[in-house]
Amino acid sequence: MEFSKVYRALFLSEMLLLLSPFFLSSCHPKTLKQSLDLSPILPSNFLFGTASSSYQFEGAYLSEGKGLSNWDVFSHKPGKIIDGSNGDVAVDHYHRYLEDISLMESLGVNSYRFSISWSRILPKGRFGDVNIAGINYYSKLIDALLLRGILPFVTLTHFDSPQEIEDRYGAWLDPKSQEDFGYYADICFKYFGDRVKYWITFNEPNFQASLGYRTGQHPPSRCSGQFGNCSKGDSEKEPFVVAHNIILSHATAVHIYRTKYQKDQGGSIGIVLHAMWFEPVSNSTADKLAVERAQSFLMNWFLDPIIYGKYPEEMKRILGSTLPEFSSNDMEKLKKGLDFIGINHYTSYYIQDCIYSMCGPGRGVTKTEGFCQQSSIGESTELDWQNVYPHGMEKIVNYVKERYNNIPMFITENGYGEISAPNSTTEALLHDVKRVEYMADYLEALLRAVRDGADVRGYFAWSLLDNFEWVFGYTVRFGLHHVDHATLRRTPKLSAIWYKQFIVQHRVVKSETQ
Repeated sequence: MEFSKVYRALFLSEMLLLLSPFFLSSCHPKTLKQSLDLSPILPSNFLFGTASSSYQFEGAYLSEGKGLSNWDVFSHKPGKIIDGSNGDVAVDHYHRYLEDISLMESLGVNSYRFSISWSRILPKGRFGDVNIAGINYYSKLIDALLLRGILPFVTLTHFDSPQEIEDRYGAWLDPKSQEDFGYYADICFKYFGDRVKYWITFNEPNFQASLGYRTGQHPPSRCSGQFGNCSKGDSEKEPFVVAHNIILSHATAVHIYRTKYQKDQGGSIGIVLHAMWFEPVSNSTADKLAVERAQSFLMNWFLDPIIYGKYPEEMKRILGSTLPEFSSNDMEKLKKGLDFIGINHYTSYYIQDCIYSMCGPGRGVTKTEGFCQQSSIGESTELDWQNVYPHGMEKIVNYVKERYNNIPMFITENGYGEISAPNSTTEALLHDVKRVEYMADYLEALLRAVRDGADVRGYFAWSLLDNFEWVFGYTVRFGLHHVDHATLRRTPKLSAIWYKQFIVQHRVVKSETQ
């Protein structure tokens, strides 16, 4: 791609001012490329942001009335987190949010995606009082963002929930969770909805159901048989029960928002799914059909019921009576049950059929779904689950566009992970050329999809900061800013400077064409 003269001047001046000679001498040419001419594609109100979650960022895990969450309890159990760490402090966003908002302002983003800690608002779920200190914290965070011209994009739950509801009735395994989630959502809409215009009910519930109740790698560590080594659970049944209750919990929250708040508050509400792109490992009909099954058991599992009021046909055919049924009232409440779709996309995989042929070794499950997730597509990275295949971004966005009638979309997460090895130097971690190349290529692919007509309204980089990456603890870094986990000092990486200039170029081009 050719640089515009404006973009080249802006970018190089920033680089000369902020980067050391070492960085400049070793930058790959792709680091200094324009991703696409944005002027005919993106609307002036397109959201450029970064993303976070409460457990991964906040810390202050028992401060000012907060109750225990499922992740507080899980991460304190020996052997659950690779490096033995937890999110008790995380990156201390709870106490340093003003500093972090200054980092966002420096980046030039106009939106920030964060999640509310359910157990900070309701330490005991519905079984206790509202924690006003938690309400006040999020009110201050929202006000501080708006003061800097940054729109809050708020997730109600990002994997974490009060441990109380797990202990009382098993949380998402029980339909009571629907009422509990609705009660919590109502409180958030009431206290924050006058200032929040974008709501997400759940982050990646497809992964939450699978990792918590199929493989047992996330709380509450339930699985059975070949799926993992757990003391309790039923991997063939429970993930689908959990998903069913989450889908209906989403519908409950959407109903509350639309009937009580949306008209006056003027916001929109959606859900975020983890979305991988799949391609057949061969050109056989069986492998091509397996790709559609794989997508049905990953993303369509949730989106089909929420938008069309029913599960995908592939799931119904394979699972039969194992798949819970929706009542007629459920189906009516579910139809068109969102205003936008959030897509978290990182990587793509080859898929092999396991119904009509024998599967070789590879990720995935063969007993139920009838497919095997084989090797990643594209260039390998330090993470065994992430390869670089930018075309996957374009293809998954176009897939969602076609299957769901081009409902508005946001890329709610996209990022590049690096291993934080004991011998990693800060200088090397700051010079994250691979992350810059990844972002440039994936944004370019996204823009191609937009040019083809996809209604994409925002992009959120994961993540603002290096943070607590779930079972990987602090061994993996996704941040645009390096965090020294001993001192919690934040330092911008090369990718932060690149992203800033990408946003600047968009705004310069827009102002020139208006």
